[in-house]
Amino acid sequence: MFFVANPEKLISARPAFQVALHGWYAVHQRKLPWREAPSLYKTVVSEFMLQQTQVVTVLPYFVRWLRELPDFATLATAPEARVMKLWEGLGYYSRARNLHRLAQAWVATPTPPRTPAEWRELPGIGPYTAAAITSISFDEPAAVVDGNVVRILARLTGEQRQFRDGTEAVKHFTPLADALIPGAPPGTHNQAMMELGATVCFRQKPLCLTCPVAAFCAARGAGEPEKLPRLRPKPIEAKFVIRAFCLDRDRLLLRRGQASAKRLVGLHELPEAADLDVKPVAKDLLLTKRRAFTRFQITESIYAVKPTSALFKQIAKDETLEWVPLKQLDLVTLSGPHRRWIHDLVQAPR
Repeated sequence: MFFVANPEKLISARPAFQVALHGWYAVHQRKLPWREAPSLYKTVVSEFMLQQTQVVTVLPYFVRWLRELPDFATLATAPEARVMKLWEGLGYYSRARNLHRLAQAWVATPTPPRTPAEWRELPGIGPYTAAAITSISFDEPAAVVDGNVVRILARLTGEQRQFRDGTEAVKHFTPLADALIPGAPPGTHNQAMMELGATVCFRQKPLCLTCPVAAFCAARGAGEPEKLPRLRPKPIEAKFVIRAFCLDRDRLLLRRGQASAKRLVGLHELPEAADLDVKPVAKDLLLTKRRAFTRFQITESIYAVKPTSALFKQIAKDETLEWVPLKQLDLVTLSGPHRRWIHDLVQAPR
């Protein structure tokens, strides 16, 4: 048994490394819907959905999406409202809009793109997604490098450098990831690396005893895999939001995101109290929820607000505010957290 202590030694051991990794993947890969009767469209949709989202969360969305929008042409002609409704709850909604725009660009392109560079010209496609799509669908020798792959390569090579952030780490490890591909089917290699990071080489408590490439791992040899990679801790910023839950004759007041809202365009949310120029009092507090989003730790407090004549006048002047009948809440697109909160509050005795 040997342990690799630097990138050059890992590259020199590439054939043996590939045999171990790909043999394991052939036997232990998860059965996922986009791997069954694979197609370019399935690969594209799955890669968009999997950006910053776990597989277990994506699975039901992917199945429903393929049932409703089975190909690029159907997606390209679908109304945006339908696209957003199918995406509801997955978060990072710009992914859905970009996927919609990509399909429209795809059907309008006389010569479909094949290389990573060509794919990066399309909406929502970055280096990772371009490499994943083209390696799996077109056998392009482009390595995928994300947090999972960074973690694997940092441990294999015993890299002690502290990186400013994930972006810097990805840039550092991309040449090594590319150097490990030659001589192997690139799509298989990339999927094997992703599978290893998702099911074995965990951030905490990695399964080193069953890892197929443990013999090549410097961090495992040193007995400290969890210490790598070394990333500078991200500063967490606290954010507090006060929202209004306003009911009138079985209608709920919601705010609809406009084009200027970017992330929330087309989505409905409970309005912030400040938007309604109301100051809730402590006795009207209904719910307090905490959640993390990117670098923010968000505390959202939801207060009951009674409709008043002044409030009705304000609503009439603001086209982003609308009354939605409770029976029609399922017809509008709500952000995931808001749908859960609204469901709980509507079901609560009043």
